[in-house]
Amino acid sequence: MTNTTAAELIARSNRLGANPKNTNYAGGNTSAKGTEIDPVTGESVELLWVKGSGGDLGTLTEQGLAVLRLDRVRSLVNVYPGPDREDEMVAAFDYTLHGKGGAAPSIDTPMHGLVDAAHVDHLHPDSGIAIATSADGDTLTATIFGDKVAWVPWRRPGFQLGLDIAAIKDANPRAIGCILGGHGITAWGDTSDEAEANSLWIIDTAAAYIAANSKAEPFGRLLDGFGPLSAEERRAKAAALAPTIRGLVSTDAPKVGHFTDAPEVLDFLSRAEHPRLAALGTSCPDHFLRTKVTPLLLDLPAGASTTDAIARLQELHEQYRADYQAYYDRNAVSTGSTTEWPAIRGADPLIVLVPGVGMFSYGANKQTARVAGEFFLNAINVMRGAEGLSTYAPIDEAEKFKIEYWALEEAKLQRMPAPKPLATRVALVTGAASGIGKAIATRLAAEGACVVIADLDLATAQAAAAGIGTEDVAIGVQANVTDEAQVQASVDAAVLAFGGLDLVVNNAGLSLSKSLLETTVADWDLQHNVMAKGSFLVSRAAARVLIDQKLGGDIIYISSKNSIFAGPNNIAYSATKADQAHQVRLLAAELGEHGVKVNGINPDGVVRGSGIFAGGWGAKRAAVYGVPEEELGKYYAQRTLLKREVLPENVANAVFVLCSSDLSHTTGLHIPVDAGVAAAFLR
Repeated sequence: MTNTTAAELIARSNRLGANPKNTNYAGGNTSAKGTEIDPVTGESVELLWVKGSGGDLGTLTEQGLAVLRLDRVRSLVNVYPGPDREDEMVAAFDYTLHGKGGAAPSIDTPMHGLVDAAHVDHLHPDSGIAIATSADGDTLTATIFGDKVAWVPWRRPGFQLGLDIAAIKDANPRAIGCILGGHGITAWGDTSDEAEANSLWIIDTAAAYIAANSKAEPFGRLLDGFGPLSAEERRAKAAALAPTIRGLVSTDAPKVGHFTDAPEVLDFLSRAEHPRLAALGTSCPDHFLRTKVTPLLLDLPAGASTTDAIARLQELHEQYRADYQAYYDRNAVSTGSTTEWPAIRGADPLIVLVPGVGMFSYGANKQTARVAGEFFLNAINVMRGAEGLSTYAPIDEAEKFKIEYWALEEAKLQRMPAPKPLATRVALVTGAASGIGKAIATRLAAEGACVVIADLDLATAQAAAAGIGTEDVAIGVQANVTDEAQVQASVDAAVLAFGGLDLVVNNAGLSLSKSLLETTVADWDLQHNVMAKGSFLVSRAAARVLIDQKLGGDIIYISSKNSIFAGPNNIAYSATKADQAHQVRLLAAELGEHGVKVNGINPDGVVRGSGIFAGGWGAKRAAVYGVPEEELGKYYAQRTLLKREVLPENVANAVFVLCSSDLSHTTGLHIPVDAGVAAAFLR
């Protein structure tokens, strides 16, 4: 980057965005005004660099900036048609851009362009929003900040808000910023360092005042029976409730989940005022756009049984949907123009609060679900601050509705890319740290699924997951599939990490190439324990989740050509693969009524990258067939009809096809992935 003004802006933005006390993820925006040479005229022009729509301050780069001609931005004042038509100004921003590329200008661009300051920060700090959402926020602002910070009554983000803040700055020459009612803060400065210092001063001064003056128990007294369960009990109950909750919140559209038992959440839910405050919901637009205007709150004590909690959650979910529909109907009135509000986007909650246990949050992907939970945690902090000094008084529901169903917000949603085929699906793959399992996990993640990699060694499982993506995409867990407790723990880990489970791949396996007389009882038991018993344990634990969710799902067995073909010196392996193959048929028949498809794949000759072959199986099979071990893959290929070597990725492709919508009506099937072995044809 050659422009020092823009470089300073990015550095300031990254510093501010890196600390959650300053603003939430993807919340707020920053700007800088400076000059650059216009390549057309060769003359210096004044420019506005501002964080673009949808970006995140903490990770902002040059590509995330919108660059506009400052004179043209300010000229928009002359054609502004008034508050009733301010949304039309968004399209006008395109005519103020300098050059091409970069990000689309955000709705907050006028705030930055019209305010007479070289550098402007608009942020969403918990401490600032606590003042902004207090019933007497205007009085508190004057008390806390004097004439250094002005109060701006609530107004929806847009052109008029930019005009309002510009006028307030002009009328208050000593002011370094303002509190935006119900929303956040804005600060400015003549230099980048000054703007940053002013932003931090407002944030820290508000936080210090709250700490020094807050009442002892902002959320009220402790409620008997609503205190936190032990960490172990919380995790167990959360795992037991999560499948049902995910199924409920996915009534309109499938969702991925996130769970947290952060101390702030547990304390909030243990206090007398939490039902009143939860019903008021969030206030900052960034918050409720991610969390919906209110959460679903379980109104039972922490010690309530899982059965009672599930029954009550089902009742509350039905009521939540009715209430949300009523909220939409109340507010979806004519705008006064020829257009109407967008159709309702779904009546399910995105935040579910369970006293003594924690918070479940949901979204179209793991990151969105996690961020929704972070935003509601921000809201709890805001409520604590506001209640500690005054009374929490968020913007009213009519204003929330106008933002939630804003035409500009709808347009932003319409511009989002189409979801990948496996988006919102959560997969558990056993034996996935290497070979076929790793290839399957990699392919499922590439198609949009969240993936849990289960393997004997935790470190290798985590390394494989890290190679696929962040923890919003893949996690690694330790699981010996012969151990019932470890299998259940791996399923629980999937449920707590991503909200539930949709797709299970029984891939863990091993093989000992021995003749009948050489095969010991220990050899027989080991292979049957890992593949026959292990698949049974994994499928049983997963089926409980799939049934409770009521969202259908897939269970896939990586069996083998040997489940059908009778080869030499392979009795234990082939027998257990035949066991797996019949499990597919049995479970397909049993789980079909729950919408769960069960299918199998019969690979053969997958040498390259295979953990089984690398562990000695390859050398023994090569000896059986009288070929060098390094040529075993080629040998297998030449005995097939297609004369092609089978790779782990070929098996992964078949897994994807089986769980994609194209085979939505297929269950009980085995797909050969063997390049054509006539002796293993299904009959």
